[in-house]
Amino acid sequence: MGRVGMETPSPSPSPLKNLSPNPHPHPHPRLIPAGMRNLYGKKSFPISFPIENPMRAVDSRAPIGDDESFVITTPLYYVNAPPHMGSAYTTIAGDAIARFQRLLGKKVIFVTGTDEHGEKIASAAAAGGSKPIEHCDNISQAYKTLWKDLDIAYDKFIRTTDPGHEAIVKEFYARVLANGDIYYADYEGLYCVNCEEYKDEKELLENKCCPVHLKPCVSRKEDNYFFALSKYQKPLEDVLKNNPNFVQPSFRLNEVQSWIKSGLKDFSISRASVDWGIPVPTDNKQTIYVWFDALLGYISALSHGEQQPTLQNAVSSGWPASLHLIGKDILRFHAVYWPAMLMSAGLDLPKMVFGHGFLTKDGMKMGKSLGNTLEPKDLVNRFGSDAVRYFFLREVEFGSDGDYSEDRFVNIVNAHLANTIGNLLNRTLGLLKKNCKSTLLVDSSDAAEGSAFRPAVEKLIDKARCHYESLSLSSACEAVQEIGNAGNLYMDERAPWSLFKQGGAASEAAAKDLVMILEAMRIIAVALSPVAPGLSRRIYSQLGYSEDQFEDLTWNDTRWGGLKEGQVMAQPNPVFARIENKAEGEEVETDATTKKPFKTKKRAPPQTKVVAEA
Repeated sequence: MGRVGMETPSPSPSPLKNLSPNPHPHPHPRLIPAGMRNLYGKKSFPISFPIENPMRAVDSRAPIGDDESFVITTPLYYVNAPPHMGSAYTTIAGDAIARFQRLLGKKVIFVTGTDEHGEKIASAAAAGGSKPIEHCDNISQAYKTLWKDLDIAYDKFIRTTDPGHEAIVKEFYARVLANGDIYYADYEGLYCVNCEEYKDEKELLENKCCPVHLKPCVSRKEDNYFFALSKYQKPLEDVLKNNPNFVQPSFRLNEVQSWIKSGLKDFSISRASVDWGIPVPTDNKQTIYVWFDALLGYISALSHGEQQPTLQNAVSSGWPASLHLIGKDILRFHAVYWPAMLMSAGLDLPKMVFGHGFLTKDGMKMGKSLGNTLEPKDLVNRFGSDAVRYFFLREVEFGSDGDYSEDRFVNIVNAHLANTIGNLLNRTLGLLKKNCKSTLLVDSSDAAEGSAFRPAVEKLIDKARCHYESLSLSSACEAVQEIGNAGNLYMDERAPWSLFKQGGAASEAAAKDLVMILEAMRIIAVALSPVAPGLSRRIYSQLGYSEDQFEDLTWNDTRWGGLKEGQVMAQPNPVFARIENKAEGEEVETDATTKKPFKTKKRAPPQTKVVAEA
């Protein structure tokens, strides 16, 4: 799970159009595999049991975020290699969504974790001279460390090597088997070791090369267990027809409908040649195929760590998930195979599957062979977690592909966070210290009477909420930033530094102006906290609030009127470090008005520098 080029299931030994209790001749005899047997050794098609109301999980699905609880998952990331920017992007987005739902007062369970079984994991461990579990321990810990560096506030971290997970996988397998949806068959075909999957010959390149890894596939023959996906053709069609929001964005729904319409084939769910995996409960010579194992992590993560976890206990602790957040490369697994598996086991379906796009760098696909990989750890070390989180959520339209360039990263972060937000706060607090001894002279509600500034902020905050709720994270960031733009415009138009010099009523008006701008900054801190929690925390601290007060915030705190007369602000201290590019001794700055960089010669790596502007 959670890996670029993730394997698709092995092709079916036959389409199995007829799944009646009494087997009939197959409509395509030439496609029947060499040997196809049920668990008792007799050649037969699997017995089909009635599907008990497969729509029950999704018929009554409310719009995302309407329930009192909210369960969100990232993929379980494959540990064949350390975390990359793609997995970091998914998790940053998931964390922002989870934080927003917590602000709404929801009981949130944010699930992430690692997928640790399979042939590729065993090979990676052997190449590194370690045992598979040692390799998994190291890479899994690397994910946890990166999530901490990125300020990811997950609730559950599941590893598929956890004993409790294995117990739930076996119980789930037994349910599907009891429903007549697992059968045994011989299969021979071309196998890609890197993908850990059989390939249809028609999809291969010259010399039978895998189109993903560009390496020749090898001929392999083995007996496997298959899942009767074809049985769920009509139920899946009904799910998508009756619940168009089940797959998002909408253009991803079209992809899924196309796959299903082309006809579903049964697929292999076990491997005879892979030792590093969960043994098939009925056959210890086979291990459960990695994705059939890993998808169950979404459910096993919900168990409470009891010594003998059960599927029912895990399900009752939060299933179904409100949102599966995934990369588009694993959409088929989550929108086709996973729902069918859940139907077979008699479990509810997740409420929504959201497939986001890929990231590129300077307009090119990233890859080690191209020497243009983007390491999230390096980005965080150079620029900080808030800058990384903000750039990718603000600049990539969620659901579509997005591109990273260092120039644009520096320009956007400086213009939005350092200039629009950070500098506005610093200027305002500086004026308040100089003219009001850092103390608010009036309530923010009273200060805004008769001003058009307050309704403008309120309109923008309502806009931000709507965008968060619809998973339009870039638009939510834009709406919050527009509050900062409005604050800067108001500051420039009112020129409170001049009003203070006039004294009297003009000075009182200037004091009110500062309160209104600081109230807008307080609202920004709340509304931006899902995206840039560290920056928001520092803003709240500058406004005189404690850490506990920040942690207790809800979305209701975006309402105007939080700042009160007599509150004392902290001493002005820049809340965001401006990034300075240096080239041959010269600094490259971003023009805060045009947001265009000045031209420079060859640059050295960007440096982070705090610039206090008054």
